[in-house]
Amino acid sequence: MSRHERRDRPPIEQPKETVVLNFEHLIQINDPLNPFVESMTREQVWQGLVLRAEQPQLFVIGLDRCAILSREGDVLERELHYGQAIVRDRVTLIPETSVRYDILPTADYVGGSLTMAIEQPDELQLFLRFTYATTLPVADDPHASADALQTQEIVKSAYREADIDTVRLIRQFAHGSTLEGPLH
Repeated sequence: MSRHERRDRPPIEQPKETVVLNFEHLIQINDPLNPFVESMTREQVWQGLVLRAEQPQLFVIGLDRCAILSREGDVLERELHYGQAIVRDRVTLIPETSVRYDILPTADYVGGSLTMAIEQPDELQLFLRFTYATTLPVADDPHASADALQTQEIVKSAYREADIDTVRLIRQFAHGSTLEGPLH
């Protein structure tokens, strides 16, 4: 077989590997050593988390609208519209403690979860812990492992920045912002 004939063959489709991404980090809400950061109460943080669950378009860039399909107790079923893309999820609220988002997998989108949990080690300190569990499809080629690691770091960075923005927006809401449009 000549060199030319090999180039004309259709490329062999590479199988996909799935990389599991488990990632968590803390964001400090109240810092008793920093007088420049306005403190918030646990209730204010909780109300901000509920607002994010009920009106995510105020917090999530690119989200056109959110339809709450059902609400049973502390569980919401939602449909999120990002342009032509539609994602369904289930939000579980544990009052004053945490919000868990479970993204339902489809043929086009991987599923996953995000939990935002309030932590208060003492009366002066307050934190939000963000915990992600999802999968990332990557091409299975000789460089996949390095690419997968780089992709994971990019995704982690994007999650971290979105979470910092969420805290900033909750703080803005807690200190008097109106709800006339996206807070960012």
